[in-house]
Order: sequence, then structure tokens, then C-alpha cells
Amino acid sequence: MSEARGRIAFVLVAVVSDERGGGVLQPLDPAGRPTAPAEPVADLATAVAAREAAEHPRWVWASGAAVYPALLRAGVRLERCHDVELTEALLLGYAGRWGEPRSLAAAWARLTGAPVPPDPAPRPPEPPGHGQGALFDAPSGPPGPGVEALTRVYADQLARIAATEHPGRFRLLVAAESAGALISAEMGAAGLPWRAEVHDAILAELLGEASPVGGPPRRLAELAARIAGAFGVRQLHADSPAELLKAFARAGVELPNTRAWVLRGVEHPAVPLVLEYKELYRIWTAHGWTWRDAWVSGGRFHPEYVPGGVVSGRWATRGGGALQIPKVIRRAVVADPGWRFVVADAGQLEPRVLAAVSGDARLAAAGGAGDLYAALARDAFGGDRARAKVALLGAMYGQTGGAAVPALAVLRHSYPTAFGYVEAAARTGEAGGLVRSWLGRTCPPGSAGFSDGEEAAVDPEAVADPHGPSARAARSRGRFTRNFVIQATAAEWASTLLATLRTALAGTDAELVFFQHDEVIVHCPVDQADAVAEAVAAAGRRATALLFGDTPVRFPLDLSIVDCYADAA
Repeated sequence: MSEARGRIAFVLVAVVSDERGGGVLQPLDPAGRPTAPAEPVADLATAVAAREAAEHPRWVWASGAAVYPALLRAGVRLERCHDVELTEALLLGYAGRWGEPRSLAAAWARLTGAPVPPDPAPRPPEPPGHGQGALFDAPSGPPGPGVEALTRVYADQLARIAATEHPGRFRLLVAAESAGALISAEMGAAGLPWRAEVHDAILAELLGEASPVGGPPRRLAELAARIAGAFGVRQLHADSPAELLKAFARAGVELPNTRAWVLRGVEHPAVPLVLEYKELYRIWTAHGWTWRDAWVSGGRFHPEYVPGGVVSGRWATRGGGALQIPKVIRRAVVADPGWRFVVADAGQLEPRVLAAVSGDARLAAAGGAGDLYAALARDAFGGDRARAKVALLGAMYGQTGGAAVPALAVLRHSYPTAFGYVEAAARTGEAGGLVRSWLGRTCPPGSAGFSDGEEAAVDPEAVADPHGPSARAARSRGRFTRNFVIQATAAEWASTLLATLRTALAGTDAELVFFQHDEVIVHCPVDQADAVAEAVAAAGRRATALLFGDTPVRFPLDLSIVDCYADAA
């Protein structure tokens, strides 16, 4: 892959846009102070392109989601940015103020002591070809804060970052999060290659013919009739949990819900039919013909990614379901003629993160092996890989009962430092304290609603807690924070890999087209596939070094070079 382009690290340029395609540029020094007067420009895309070509600055803007897609449509790609909105969310969380408004207008109001406005409501999901009438997205109402507010908020953010416990780590978090804003827009613009005719063939194979009147396709209609027959009734809406529960109750089977794992424990002739119906119904509603018509255009699937859209820092999407593509539907993801996919998947990522962040030397030594669970089994579980996996996952996810009990006892004895790391996170969470990832992303407080609800309701220990709802909520938050310190750090490693890989691929024909938690797909000419695969592996090594320094833990990537996504290992 090509060498990284020359950079002038101290060059920063603040940019604000307007709905007419113009805006304002202003150069800044490393502390965020203006070094020259603000420069109004009538054609922002042209001005930004010229500055990017000359200096490759770090662009400072309020929100990449509002500016960068329009620049991409104008043919402008940028190397680096600082996203004020994403950074403000991280800093608010760090200060224990998770969920407060994070827009530039809100940050400017806090800085100047003015009333803090709420964040604008998010736009509804927009399939490709919709909502692109204006060059730059601009909220309705009065104009937002200008470039002076942007530069002062940026300088304030730099000072707050410097005041964190580990400013170097937090700067890496901000850089990765801001790079994610660029990458997500670029991937949405590029799109994932998608063969509509293959998709149609898959749907016909699974669902049968589409209904001419807009109802369920033939296969679902047939299954619904068979389900009704299994219950001895003429008609039943198989997609209605309430009707299914009533039907099972009439048959003498009382169920708490109709989830698949509950149904699999029931002996009734309707169960296999209902399970098949649920799977096919999900495909029809989430990735059926209507979905394809809305989200696939020009041979590409164009989702709208949301970096850091989950509290752990994982990405989300706004419509399109890019992060839940069923395996059978992946057969429609086919590389262009003469091109290939390089698919990379980080195996056993979260256990390796635990080994790296905890500083447990014995677990770190095991994490240097190819299969961490197998190494763990040889080291402390008498060769029993399944038991080793149960113990490690139990420690990270708070599984404290059943088969996990003896395995956890071995883990606690053999890897006390690693076990103590997640235990400390759990205890801090239970007490309502702030729990942070390796780079500094902070877990939401229990009052945000992430420690109550379904998880506590299905935990027998929590339900039986004699101390009442407050104790159950504390226990639930402890389980959440126990895993948060690992899952959020895993998300940071993956985001750093992605940002590093983007830099390595700059100037080549290869394009990032998909990212999901710990999996990335690059679409590239066939003669570049081997070099791209090595660039991906090198990006993984670089991400490990940036986060954890000289650690013995290895983060291997399972790499596949394939024509079709479904063929990846």
C-alpha cells in the first residue's frame, strides 16, 4: 500500500457552512487560537478542496455528519478532522454528565453561561436518492453559532482533554471517533456492492412469490396456515406474539414470551413451524423486496452509519439494517468483476482486550497464542477449552450461577489480576461510580436506564434479591459496567484499526465498504488483494501498539479474500 502522505501536523482550519454552499474558513494554531482573520467563501467545497490539497490540515467542524457527506458529493475527500459534537459527547460523559446536549450551540451556551438549547431531533432515515436537495444540511430556524464560537469551543475542548486522567489516551479516542465520522460518510457514499438479481433469487428461494396484493409472500402464508392447523384453529396471525401466547395457553402451555430460546424448550407440533416463520418473517420485513427497493441503488447498498451510536462506542445505523445482514442474504454481496473482498474479523477480541488492559501477566501470556481459549484450557483448565471459555465469558458478562461457578473459581485463582479488573468495574458500577474504558469513554450512569429492565428481570439472583428494586438495579448496573470496560475498549481498538487502515489505503483504488464491531470489508481490484490483506493485518498491529504499547497480547485477524461476502471464513 502507498505511504502516508506528507502532513503538517500543526495546521488546523475551522470550517462552518451554510445552506447555500458557502461558509467560513479560519486557520488555527495548535491551541485552537485563530492565526489569521476568518475567510468567507462563496463555494465551500472548492475552497476546502484547495486547502486540503495544499496543506492536509486537520479540519475542525461542528458535525461531520452535517458537512462531510455534501463535500463527498462534490468530490472532496479529507484526511483528518476534529468533530466538535462527537468530542463534546465524550467529554460530557467523562465529567459524569452523560446525555446532556452535545451540539456546538449547546457547548457554546455552556461556555458563555447562556441557556443550553436541546439538541435538534435526528433526521429520519433517508434511503439513497432522498434528502439531497441542499448542498449542506442546515437545521431550520435561526442560524447557529459562527466560526468564533466554533474556535472557542474547540480551544475549550482541548483544555478539557488535557485535564483528563490520561490525556494521551483520550486524544486517541477523540481522533478515532472523529475519523469514524469521515469513514462512515465515505462508506455510505461508496456503498456495499449488492447484486439485486441474486437477492431476488434468494428471496424467491426462501419466501416464494411475493403477494400481488402486498401481504405476506407465499411461503409465509403457507406456514401461517400450518401453524393455525397445529393449534386446531382456522386462522392465526403468526407474527402476533399475543395471539401465539393465547394459542399456546389454550394448548396447556404457558409461556412468558415467544422468543426463540423459550420456544425451543417446548414440545408442541407448532414450535418448529413458528421458529421457521419467525426467521423468514424477519428476512421479509428487514431485507425483503421493499427494503431492496429503498436501500439498494446502482448496484450498491448505501446505509447511513452512526459512529459511536451505542453507549459502548460501537457503531449503529440509521435505517437499512447494515449491522444485521443475515448470513443467507450475504450471498447477494458480490464483488464487482475483476475485484475482490478482503474480509477481516478479529477473533476472540474482548477476551484479548481483558488480557491487555488488566495487566495480568499469566493471561497476557495466554493471549499471545492463536486460540486464547485453548491456551487458557492448557494453562488452568486441564485442557477443557469449553470450560475455559465459560469461565472467561462468565467473568466478563457477570454469569455467576450454574455451570459458570466452578469455572469462575479456577479463573479467580489462576488469573486474579484479570478477574479483579472486571470485579472492580462491577463494584464501582453497583455503587454508582464512573467506569471508563481504556481510552476514557465513560459508562452512562444508572439513572440513564441502562441498568434496569429486561436484564434484571431474567436474572434469578436479581429477581430473588431481598433488598428490592434498588438493589436489583445496582446489581444490573454492575453487570453492565463489568462488561462495559471490555466492550468499549474493544470498540476503541476496532475504531483505531479502521482509522489506521483508512490512512494506509489512501491513494489506492481499494475502498472501505463495510464495518461491523470487529469485522471490516475492503473492496479492491483483484491484483491488489494480497497487499490489502497485509495492510489490514498491519493496521491491526498498529492499533494494538497505539492502545496498549508493548503488550505480549496478540490480536490476530481472520483474513479472507473472496468474491462473495457469504464465502468469508
